[in-house]
Amino acid sequence: MKAKLKTKAVARERREDALSREHIVNAAIELLDDEGEDGLTFRTLATRLATGAGAIYWHIKNKDELLAAATDVVIDRTLALASCSDSPQARIHGVALGVFETIDAHPWVGEQLALNPPPTAMLKIFERLVRQVQALGAPPTTQFTATSVLGSYIISESRQNAANGCLAEPHPERAEFLAQAAARWEELDAAEFPFTRAVAARLRE
Repeated sequence: MKAKLKTKAVARERREDALSREHIVNAAIELLDDEGEDGLTFRTLATRLATGAGAIYWHIKNKDELLAAATDVVIDRTLALASCSDSPQARIHGVALGVFETIDAHPWVGEQLALNPPPTAMLKIFERLVRQVQALGAPPTTQFTATSVLGSYIISESRQNAANGCLAEPHPERAEFLAQAAARWEELDAAEFPFTRAVAARLRE
């Protein structure tokens, strides 16, 4: 009997060692992508991890902490892949494009980045952007405002794009969607919509 209890204790210890915080967060990211924020509960996560909810609480105290950790991981990956060009403009574009693509792939991230006060993940984006604003020579008195405008624009446009994608059924391919929009713009009245018609071809890109 004692040997049997010892075996169970060893098995439990091995399982707890394998269930790391990193493992939990990565599983949460997959669940969020599949089911959205409403589908993320400790019970569903425990089922996916083939463990008990108590084992998850050992590493993460609540859902808010789990969402923050998942957002941090996704944004860290995004910033690690952002452009390392020598041009500040290219680096800003790299961050913007990376965040856009990330929120397109993980719509729940946009909601987390828009929280107030800003989560750590948003501050990481802000820090990356403000370095480029400084490199462009913006006066110290304007750096915060300029970076805030950039960050707000990137997040709001990315969230709107993700929301549009979630509402559309079936989900359209981006190239096809942009081509259809460009075609509509090209048919607009040239006298009333000169600029819109002029950029229609660029919209396809």
